[in-house]
Amino acid sequence: MDIGDRTVLVDPYLSRYDTGLFTGKFNPDTPLTVDTGVIDPLVDRAENILVTHTHWDHFNDVPYLAGRTGARVFGTLTAYHLGLAYGVPAGQLAPVRGGEVLDFGDYTVEVVSSLHSRNAAWSVAFPGVRVSRPPRPEKISDLPEGDTLAYQIRVAGGPSVFFMGASDLNERNLVGLAPDVAMVASAATTSTADYVPRLMAALDHPKVVVPVHWDNFETPLTNPPTVAESDRKRLDDLIAAVRRVSPRSRVLLPEYHTAYRF
Repeated sequence: MDIGDRTVLVDPYLSRYDTGLFTGKFNPDTPLTVDTGVIDPLVDRAENILVTHTHWDHFNDVPYLAGRTGARVFGTLTAYHLGLAYGVPAGQLAPVRGGEVLDFGDYTVEVVSSLHSRNAAWSVAFPGVRVSRPPRPEKISDLPEGDTLAYQIRVAGGPSVFFMGASDLNERNLVGLAPDVAMVASAATTSTADYVPRLMAALDHPKVVVPVHWDNFETPLTNPPTVAESDRKRLDDLIAAVRRVSPRSRVLLPEYHTAYRF
């Protein structure tokens, strides 16, 4: 998100390597890989990086980007300890819990305590937290969920934008946010009851809803975005549900490498 000449990144995962997740051959021992050849042409600046949770498809590239740009990393205590494990200086790591409203002059960041989506077994992939600095992570299962946050950015004289990185919520924590734009994670399963109606009501029916986390994130960043067959229905169901329960909201399905102005 660019605010003038200032840039904020949210869960910036660009390396996008194959773990077998989308082919039925998921390998939790897949080595963590940072593809600098992909990242460097796309990201050359950031002052803040907001981490919703520390699964590999959210946190994998964060330590490298923190080193490349000098950005401060906001996230859970798990994100803080993992950052230390990667060698990110403590002065660039800012642990948050939810409830903080952080002032950056041209914009504020409100941190919201949230929940990770549930899988078909009503559980969470790689659950757990890090309460101290671990060894440097080597494989994707070394990056646990580590608790989940959401964020709302309010731009001075501009819009408010809500970001979530997983498809569950505590609606009581969302009351009063009323964002203009909501980046809404596509539900991986139906384990969370009434996900879209509860979310839209809690956010007071945003003007614009942007579905996120619906593409096959193990394929290259080329348009049109690749959507797994099983995810296509979930994406269509998400859009249909938003239009049904929040008919005044405009749904914007984004493409890669495309700037959208609000």
